[in-house]
Order: sequence, then C-alpha cells, then structure tokens
Amino acid sequence: MRRRVSPDEELMTALYTEHYAVLLSFVLRYVHDRHRAEDLVQETLLRAWKHIDHLDPDPGRIRSYLLTIARNVVTNAWRAEQRRPHLIADEAAVNAMPSADNVDEMVEGWLVAEALERLSADHQAVVKAMYYEGKSVADAARQLEVPEGTVKSRAYYAVRALRTVFEEMGVLR
Repeated sequence: MRRRVSPDEELMTALYTEHYAVLLSFVLRYVHDRHRAEDLVQETLLRAWKHIDHLDPDPGRIRSYLLTIARNVVTNAWRAEQRRPHLIADEAAVNAMPSADNVDEMVEGWLVAEALERLSADHQAVVKAMYYEGKSVADAARQLEVPEGTVKSRAYYAVRALRTVFEEMGVLR
C-alpha cells in the first residue's frame, strides 16, 4: 500500500530537485565549507516549506524567492558567527596568553621589587646575590668582597627587614 503524497510534498520535492544545485552553488560563494553550505541550503528549503502557501507558481519567481531566502540565511549565519567567540587552534597563541596565575605572579613580583627598594644597598646586594642569582654564601662573599659571616648577617637582617616592609605595605603571609 503506497502512502498518498500531498501536493505540498510534491512541490517541495520538485523545488529540491530543481533548485538544490543552484542554491548550493550560490551559498558556496559565501561559505567555503561544503558541509556548512549544505546545512544552510537545507535551512533555506525548510523556510520555504514553512511559507509554502506564499510561493508563486512562476518558476522565475520561485528561484528568486529561494535565492532571497538563501541570502537571508547566509547573512543570519554570518551575524551569529560574529557574535560567538572564536576558538583558537594555534597552540603557541594559546600558550602566549597570560593566565590568572601569571597575573598573581606579576603582582607579587612588583610587591617584592617595591619592598627591596626600601632596603639598604648592602641588604639589597645580599638578597639579589643569594636569592635571585642563587649564589652560595661563599660565592656571594667573594662577589661582594666581604667576609662570609657578614653575608650571613646581612641576609638574616635583610629577611627581617623585608618582613617588616611587607607588613607596612599590608602584605600578610
């Protein structure tokens, strides 16, 4: 037993067979992804089907009507795409973006630099040699041309002074 086909279904089948290729080539001018273009043509035909009662039986007017719908569908898709954030597939670009942790490290770095500027020149030199350059007490003593005991003493008092400066700055740890 065959299912009876309505006149609207026959008209849509005819529209699809006669105009699909033209619509697809039209949409492919603006959308360079074939799968996306096929989706937009399907959307065009769906919109035409929803307003099938407005179709003019003249073949020339049907094609221009479908092309107008296709243009509107492409425009709407483009506008929607512009509103969405774009995903980045470039690994180097993603890695170059600052992260929240990076910002915290930058702020901490600024605070430490500000606190170091409040120390005496001798204390700054010892802190930089031992904590930033990673030198041992003996190497720092040779670089600064002072005895090792003096380097140890300055390092101790520099750390205490830094604690005081951080408390004055409102940084509590």
